[in-house]
Amino acid sequence: MKKGTICLSLILFASLLPLQAKDYNASMFGVKSNGTTLNTSSIQKGIDYISENGGGRLVFYVGRYLTGTVYLKSNVTIQLEEGAILVGSVNPFDYEMNHNWTALIFALDQENIGITGKGVIDGQGFQVAYNLVDMVHKGVVKDPLKYDRPRETIRPQNIYFRGCRNIVIKDIMLKDPGSWNQQYDQCRNLLIDNITVDSKSYWNNDGVDIVDCDSVVVSNSYFDAADDGICLKSHSASFVCQNVYIYNNTVRTSANGIKFGTVGHGGFRNIRIINNLVFDTYRSAITFAAVDGGFVENIVVDSLRSINTGNVIFLRIGERSAGKKGRMNGVTISNVYAEVPATKPDAGYNYEGPVEDLPRNISPSAIVGMPDAMIENITLKNIEIHYPGGGNPNYAMVGLDELGKVPEMGVSYPEFSMFKELPAWGFYIRHAKGITFENVKLVCEKKDYRTAVVLDDVHGATFTKFKVSESGGRKDPVFHQNSTGVKL
Repeated sequence: MKKGTICLSLILFASLLPLQAKDYNASMFGVKSNGTTLNTSSIQKGIDYISENGGGRLVFYVGRYLTGTVYLKSNVTIQLEEGAILVGSVNPFDYEMNHNWTALIFALDQENIGITGKGVIDGQGFQVAYNLVDMVHKGVVKDPLKYDRPRETIRPQNIYFRGCRNIVIKDIMLKDPGSWNQQYDQCRNLLIDNITVDSKSYWNNDGVDIVDCDSVVVSNSYFDAADDGICLKSHSASFVCQNVYIYNNTVRTSANGIKFGTVGHGGFRNIRIINNLVFDTYRSAITFAAVDGGFVENIVVDSLRSINTGNVIFLRIGERSAGKKGRMNGVTISNVYAEVPATKPDAGYNYEGPVEDLPRNISPSAIVGMPDAMIENITLKNIEIHYPGGGNPNYAMVGLDELGKVPEMGVSYPEFSMFKELPAWGFYIRHAKGITFENVKLVCEKKDYRTAVVLDDVHGATFTKFKVSESGGRKDPVFHQNSTGVKL
């Protein structure tokens, strides 16, 4: 399906939804706005009644509406007017688990549903997680408390929709989940537009997770997340996450800005990431991974700005399960301007990126396959990346004559810093073929002991209008070894 077709169908659905809806005041079902009355049963009654009587909107006006888990049903939209706050209970036992996830708002195999308006969903997730820890210590809840925190599946997400069709999430603010903020799993025709996400109060607080979905638009939204900002996943080898359009968003995160591939059992196809800004981000602006046996193909990134971001581009094939190597073919990244700082870019977050990755020199952008699973047909065009330079040669240096010392790490979790010290400051490319650099400029503010670009086991690489600016740098900014068909 073409990008334009996705957008048009979803926008038409979103525009028709309010016209078809009959409004029901939440107070009609006994829902209280005092912030202390637990409204779970009353809200569920309202949803059920509206769904059974032709559909419409359950409207919440100014106030605080306390609730536990509710289930959204077909042809129902939750409308949160400005000043309305749907507040998650801080009692973990007020939440239900379904499909191995806990959530404030579930929707399972429903259609024509939405959450709209200028109101807020506040999961109060930090307090819920704190209460869970207390219950684990008392023996009421069984949990290993790995890393001193309850596992993410028993901490409530704000939204979990699975197997649904025709979904509109528009204009609302989503904040303070206990785990991931909003997950859409095996859904079709999903529009997320003009929302604000404040998702940095606890661990695993992703901004949005799109899992094995088809025909999705994420647009005009602001994400501030402790974990990955916009994250696509493929949990099932029988599904593909495809036909996704990520447009005109701003992302701030102490993890990755826009990422997909962990988990990646199925695949990712026809993804368009256009006109986005990533800033103050610890990990990569964009990360694409094929490490669980799935595939990545036909991906376009265009018009990306990455400011104060620890890494810009990270593409990776791995083999986290024996015998299940992924594949990646056909990624085009163009019109990128990026600045990588010398200092920690997410300093001041409630949950910063891990200090165990330090000390190390600034990592280059990387395109890294495996010896028997090469990344193929990657095009980088009209790109300018500024690095701080000044690398410290006293760290664990890998010289150009010892590239074999860089470990393969096929079973490791894919992160830009996974290889520790690398012999390049700009780009490190390994086990790849069909690499095109066109009008790419790399700027190093201070002289670095490393070279700009290193190619190892790369076959077919073309550099056109390639520029490196580094005072006192090497005369030959591209080093290649075990490679063929390199045209400079």
